[in-house]
Amino acid sequence: MTSLAEIWPPFGLSLSTPRLTIRPVLDEDIPSAVAAARSGVHPPGKSPFSMPWAELPDHELAPNMAQWYWRCRANFTPESWTLLLAIWHDDEFLGVQDLGAKNFKTLKTVGTGSWLKQSAQGQGYGKEMRAAVVSFAFDYLGAEVAESEAAIWNQQSLGVSTSLGYEPNGIFRDGWGEKVEEVQRVRLTPTTFKRPDWTLKVQGHEELKTYLKL
Repeated sequence: MTSLAEIWPPFGLSLSTPRLTIRPVLDEDIPSAVAAARSGVHPPGKSPFSMPWAELPDHELAPNMAQWYWRCRANFTPESWTLLLAIWHDDEFLGVQDLGAKNFKTLKTVGTGSWLKQSAQGQGYGKEMRAAVVSFAFDYLGAEVAESEAAIWNQQSLGVSTSLGYEPNGIFRDGWGEKVEEVQRVRLTPTTFKRPDWTLKVQGHEELKTYLKL
């Protein structure tokens, strides 16, 4: 019988770090993702996201999250793609790490974003999962630049970036809902990347590269 990964190769990707299993969010994972988000992602009224999705009431949060996962899959092309990767520690769903790009074949640039439920924060998981996806992008996809951004008050996210070797790449003003935020862009290259002291284990990357026409 044909597997789902054979039909849609991104589903076959799997990254493993010492503590985490990182793989695309499947439909069967969505209830776990919703439960993790409902448990709390950030303090009330202090959203670190340009779209304050985690503040939606429960009856809106679940369908909004499901639609987002489905939308990213439906819009996934070699020219513009976003991988939404579930973060698992043993059998516990901790959050989501995304990795995306536009015109990657030419620009060789990826962007990242992520969230962790509050009970999983402050334990180094954020750094571990970001290190995993940028290692994958540099070493397996041939990326030359990894970019990210965070509100200038979000020292937790910016601290992860700094610890991995990201360098400041300009500040801009952006409208986050009804608020104006000062947002810090950061940039990482294989040369500046402060690699972890562990080796990333990767499965399913060749099929993904073929699908992305790399």
